[in-house]
Amino acid sequence: MTNTVTVKELVDSSGYVVLSGEEFLGNKITTSEISRPGVELTGFFNFYPSARIQLLGKTELTFIERMTAEERLIVMRRLCSKETPCFVIGRRLPAPSELTKAAQEAGIPILSAQSRTTRVSSNITNFLEGKLAERVSMHGVFVDVFGMGVMITGDSGVGKSETALELIQKGHRLVADDRVDLYQHDENTLIGEAPGILRHLIEIRGIGIIDVMTLFGAGAVKQANEVNLIVNLELWSKDKKFERLGSTEEIVNILDVGIPKITIPVKTGRNLAIIIEVAAMNFRAKTMGYNAAETFERNLEALIKENTQKGE
Repeated sequence: MTNTVTVKELVDSSGYVVLSGEEFLGNKITTSEISRPGVELTGFFNFYPSARIQLLGKTELTFIERMTAEERLIVMRRLCSKETPCFVIGRRLPAPSELTKAAQEAGIPILSAQSRTTRVSSNITNFLEGKLAERVSMHGVFVDVFGMGVMITGDSGVGKSETALELIQKGHRLVADDRVDLYQHDENTLIGEAPGILRHLIEIRGIGIIDVMTLFGAGAVKQANEVNLIVNLELWSKDKKFERLGSTEEIVNILDVGIPKITIPVKTGRNLAIIIEVAAMNFRAKTMGYNAAETFERNLEALIKENTQKGE
């Protein structure tokens, strides 16, 4: 589980310009929360969240300009705590010279962003929440099918990777094979991605490791995706009952996010790739308000009612 991010990682992902303190880009960021100093600029530091990234915009810089040079240096030095990972200034506004001096003394880099300050805050928060979120790993294959994130699970050797390979050939995209790293993006969203060492790779028994991006192109892979559906492949057995109508839905709870799960029996002659495509389309239809199982049950009830009336 990742619990820290370096300022350099933030710079590399965002394209922010380093105004000063490039030698301090190794500073650690430990929280996704952002601070926009307000009352601190007036000298009130009782509840100053010094461990957060400090974001300054036009409002803060306009207020700072009203201070004398001596007042600015005093406040800037108090803002530059040893726990502060970096300062970010929005709208490509220049950094006050007093801030540059105080930050250099404290070993804190100052970054410049082009977007307006509220957009910068949102972008940084989204990036850090993804990097700092609690992570779990699941064994399976994760593919993007018609824009739906489908996690294919099942026992080793049941055909998960081979099914994913056929889906890739049909134009769908691989996110991860064998191991999928999962983290909670928000209360209702689970994101899956491949570990760095396995990115773009898939293992096919008898062939070995293949690079999907090299063989099929950049359009055949995806960095990360929301997990919408789990499809569990299970060897068919005449003693086991499988869902036939789809009227009951199993929910799997992962990191407090409920993910629908269906189980597909694996039997010689079944085209699993087509079945998974249909499962993804059927799930999308359900999210849009159409449920074929409910329609069938209503029609069945109407037919029973009609036959009952005829028999009376």
